[in-house]
Amino acid sequence: MQKRIAIIGGGIVGATAAYYLSQLPGGQNVKVTLFDDGVGQATSAAAGIISPWLSKRRNQQWYRLAKAGADLYPELIHDAKLGTDVYQQTGTIVTRSDDSDLEALFALAQERRQDAATMGDVSALSATEVQAKVPLLTTSHPGVFISGGARVDGAALVAGLLKQATSQNLTIRRERVTLDNQGNVVTSVGLKQFDRVIVAAGAWVKELLAPLGVLADVRPQKGQLIELAVKDFESQERMPVVMPEGERDFIPFGHGKLLVGATHDDEGKFDLKATPEVTADLLGSAQRLMSGLTAESVTATRVGTRAYTRDFAPFFGPVPEHEAILVASGLGSSGLTTGVQIGRLLAGSALYGGTPDWSDYEKPLTTYLATSAE
Repeated sequence: MQKRIAIIGGGIVGATAAYYLSQLPGGQNVKVTLFDDGVGQATSAAAGIISPWLSKRRNQQWYRLAKAGADLYPELIHDAKLGTDVYQQTGTIVTRSDDSDLEALFALAQERRQDAATMGDVSALSATEVQAKVPLLTTSHPGVFISGGARVDGAALVAGLLKQATSQNLTIRRERVTLDNQGNVVTSVGLKQFDRVIVAAGAWVKELLAPLGVLADVRPQKGQLIELAVKDFESQERMPVVMPEGERDFIPFGHGKLLVGATHDDEGKFDLKATPEVTADLLGSAQRLMSGLTAESVTATRVGTRAYTRDFAPFFGPVPEHEAILVASGLGSSGLTTGVQIGRLLAGSALYGGTPDWSDYEKPLTTYLATSAE
């Protein structure tokens, strides 16, 4: 008898979980249905930087999770047969204007490199050397270069993973669904029962879990970035991503496309309209790094809704007192880094059951989930 698994949310966690449910041993005995209405998804609006090693977050559980995600990417991209238009280890550069700050950053990189082979080579660069690696830049500070850092296109990654999964055991339903108080999925054609349900709907997790009497510590945050048409250097597809001090991230893609962003707007919440003032701010940041850009250089804007918890850490796993329901949320702006590892872990749990110990990666779920009676 086939095991039936539902996934609510087709972003980075849901898509990765669907992919692994189609690839893990036993996947041939599973029927997976993914529900997503495609509205507001943070992943599809995002262009991510996979370079967690220089983060100064004190949360070591988050760092181990992010490091595991970065380690997983090369294997995932290879196995899913995705190309460099989706993910590429171009390297990342983090700049600093103060010499002592730069030295401290370089020392941190060397320390982290000892147990993070995926980082690749680490080197300190002068401002001139930074510009030589990223010819688009006309202004720069010195920086630290990490050869293993990468860029990823969220929308292309999700599309590629779901395409692989649909060729195996996945059906995609483009609709918004809810849960009832028994954990059944309420669809446009009535209730649907599943053996396991993975709720990976980002900032919408709070309303999805409410019928179960579960209160989730999740809040929405609006994020916006811009695409710019720039000179198409021959080396642009391999240009490192730049994380410039005091400016927005600078993400070169091939064929004359540059992405800049993203912003963090707590007041915007679920608003998916591009804000002209934010577009101007993003363009201004790009102009301080690269001359010759004008408003006409902006070819598109992307807007999505991230999910955050009060301590900015993600949570994932079986919902207490509702073990058939797995949940993930709170990934914030590092979702493309941590989401692939979370999706893989949830897929294994949904397929094989058991009581996994993920304490290396997160606090207890009761930190973020409470019952209505509490």
